[in-house]
Amino acid sequence: MREKSVQEVQTKNPSKDDVELPRLGFVGMLRWAWRQLTSMRTALFLLLLLAVAAVPGSLFPQRPSNPSNVTQYLTDHPTSGPILDWFRLFDVYSSPWFAAIYLLLFTSLVGCVLPRAKIHFKAMRSAPPRTPKRLSRLAEYGTVEIPAGSGVDADQAIKDAAAVLKSRRYRVDVRDLGTGRPSVGAEIGFLKEVGNLVFHVSVLGVLAAVAYSGLAGYSGQRVVVEGETFVNTLVGYDTFTPGAYFNSDRLSPYSVELDKLAVKYDRESPGHYGQPIDFTASLTTKDGPDAAAKQQVLKVNDPVAMGGTNIYLVGNGYAPVVTVKDGTGKVAFQGPVVTIPTDGAYTSLMVIKVPDAKPRQLGFVGFFLPTALMDTSTGVAYGSDPDPFNPQLNLNAYTGDLGLDNGIPRNVYTLDTSKLKQINGRDMKSGGIVLAPGKSYTLPDGNGSISFDGIKRFAALDIRHDPGQVYVLVFAVLALGGLMASLFLNRRRVWIRTGNHPDGRTMVEFGLLARGEDHRLAGESAAINKALHAKWVVPADSPVEDGNRTPPNQTDTGTGVTVSSKDQ
Repeated sequence: MREKSVQEVQTKNPSKDDVELPRLGFVGMLRWAWRQLTSMRTALFLLLLLAVAAVPGSLFPQRPSNPSNVTQYLTDHPTSGPILDWFRLFDVYSSPWFAAIYLLLFTSLVGCVLPRAKIHFKAMRSAPPRTPKRLSRLAEYGTVEIPAGSGVDADQAIKDAAAVLKSRRYRVDVRDLGTGRPSVGAEIGFLKEVGNLVFHVSVLGVLAAVAYSGLAGYSGQRVVVEGETFVNTLVGYDTFTPGAYFNSDRLSPYSVELDKLAVKYDRESPGHYGQPIDFTASLTTKDGPDAAAKQQVLKVNDPVAMGGTNIYLVGNGYAPVVTVKDGTGKVAFQGPVVTIPTDGAYTSLMVIKVPDAKPRQLGFVGFFLPTALMDTSTGVAYGSDPDPFNPQLNLNAYTGDLGLDNGIPRNVYTLDTSKLKQINGRDMKSGGIVLAPGKSYTLPDGNGSISFDGIKRFAALDIRHDPGQVYVLVFAVLALGGLMASLFLNRRRVWIRTGNHPDGRTMVEFGLLARGEDHRLAGESAAINKALHAKWVVPADSPVEDGNRTPPNQTDTGTGVTVSSKDQ
């Protein structure tokens, strides 16, 4: 039979000196994962990860705020667009992976803050640490000799020292009175850790308040043309994004009418000529159907607050007023048409859909120019100024089925011409439609006519209900205050010990220690030294100014008090 190797024997028969590591087990694995998640390193990593995860929200259009831009992006990028959409990069802030990072960060901060708060609360209630045997080994050290006959023994000296530290806002604990070697321990700077905890709790508060706003709040957008009124109901919004716990009963039935939108352009600076410098929307508002009307002004970054919501001015443009008559001579469409500005001269894309036209539906696609100039080389008009000095409509007309009768939602700012017949165009025999205010154009083949009646402006409003907005502000201010306290306050400990010398003198020694780096500790040592001198009637011109700089055994000949300090 083959002899067993030594390794096989040791494997089957381990010696008594071998250490057998315990298995972690399922519970142990959970405990280890919890400790890793609630460590400060993990919390900082998750905070950084949350900031990085929010970057795509700025790089790509977001569906809740710009659904038309997302649709256009998907159309322009047929390959990469669906992939980005699968990763929810067009809905970053409502995506599962962003919510997971958010919840993990919240949990990690809770796991970090609560144990630290408990430990700090115990430290604040406990007595300062016991007095070290060798105070001379501390960062700052000094001694004072009170001569015999001064009437200050060890116990009285330690009481005087405790009074000095209390006057400097130290938390004091006097020990060993009557033993001949009494001492006092003192601490200050607990607000530093309190500030640190307040900062972290405030970060938690900000996260909770933002989450609360996202769950209970809502946001919506509405384009309002001059003379139109917006009523705060669900049907009054162009787009509406409710929170998970939104209730339509929370909508306050206020109304906002846009009286006039005034835009001021730079007409003096050569380098910025024509650039907008001010937007002012004059509003007539009502808090309810039976409420009195109020005149209010809406500006950029200066919202109007109504019914628990803030109304922001986020965009503007032109809305040419047109009238379309169909082939039977009846008015099939009349009113302002919202356009989409594309450049600084407000060259604006324009789409008109007339599904009620007879005998065939009509559609128009083109652009509006506030101040039109003609390029003589190409024969194409272009916009030169954002003010309506020479307004002009340039349109192409189509007939056919607009696709609005099948119940499928369509973008009002785009027109699918793939199944339509073009009846006008610059390259066609009938030519394109070019209209100035007050002019009309008769469509070919008996399809009716279109007229350009005037110009109005529109304002794009963003309405937001953020129930946690006030809490975010409060917690942000608390976080700033806590951060300042943790940065500028210092945690310090002071010990003073006294003793009676055989010749009748009272010996006093003190030491200071900082928790962490404290470049002002030497100054605090000098201040305590000076306060002790003043307590024992030491002259102001005493040679002791800094516990680390005073040479040892300096004697004041006027009082007989000798002071020494730790050599550098």
